[in-house]
Amino acid sequence: MAAGLAAPELLAPGLLAPDLGYGLTLVIKPPGPIGCRQQGRAGMAGSAQGEGQATPALWRQLTAINAAKLLTIVLLLVLAAVIGVQGMRQAIYLSLHISYCLWWLLEQWLFPERRRQLFSERVGVAGFAGALLFIGVLYSLPGLLAFLNPVPISNASVALALGLFSFGSLINASADVQKTTAKAMGGGLVSDGIWRRVRHVNYLGDLLRYLSFAVVAGNGWAYLVPGLVLLIYLQRIGTKEEQMAAKYPEFKDYQQRSARLLPGIW
Repeated sequence: MAAGLAAPELLAPGLLAPDLGYGLTLVIKPPGPIGCRQQGRAGMAGSAQGEGQATPALWRQLTAINAAKLLTIVLLLVLAAVIGVQGMRQAIYLSLHISYCLWWLLEQWLFPERRRQLFSERVGVAGFAGALLFIGVLYSLPGLLAFLNPVPISNASVALALGLFSFGSLINASADVQKTTAKAMGGGLVSDGIWRRVRHVNYLGDLLRYLSFAVVAGNGWAYLVPGLVLLIYLQRIGTKEEQMAAKYPEFKDYQQRSARLLPGIW
């Protein structure tokens, strides 16, 4: 379950790549080598000036994401106050999306070890603002569409949305708790339990919840959010597969008996 600038990592001489947390990477290249001594002094001066203008990383990435979740709650409550809850569509949407955000925050209090493990990179002002806009505002788009939809929601849509949200929440929470506990106990590769058949099952649970929001909204544009989340997760899956293959010798066997995201499909 589910975007700010992380602390930069030196990937190669003169190449800085901060991770945006949701699979987005910003690459910054310095100027090329300078030949003569006079140009070298100018380059050093420019470098020092650039360093002085760098934005300090003031917050943990998790703090930015938490602030974005709170912003989503505020925006949804503002929609309810301004537009009004006209029927079950709006009431169900408020219930699902706000409970999702509250659980995200409550889970960190219930499982302090998870809070220490999750999104520990540092972010600056730009990363914090990016998290507010992307996670806090853009992810609220289905909510706006739900409040602007005057058509009563059908029983079939209610049943589908509640099923997607319930299973998505159970899958995501179970996966997080199992992995957090395993890491706290010094365990290695987590490949049993709910992780047995799907290597990125927590992403699957998150996608099901975002799909439930789009179903309740009842507007095709609402599927833009789960679509964006899917693209981000696909990029992250590729990166994580490479990292785990390099870290765990037994990962190749795990790959042979499990799927990346969809059981029995991919």
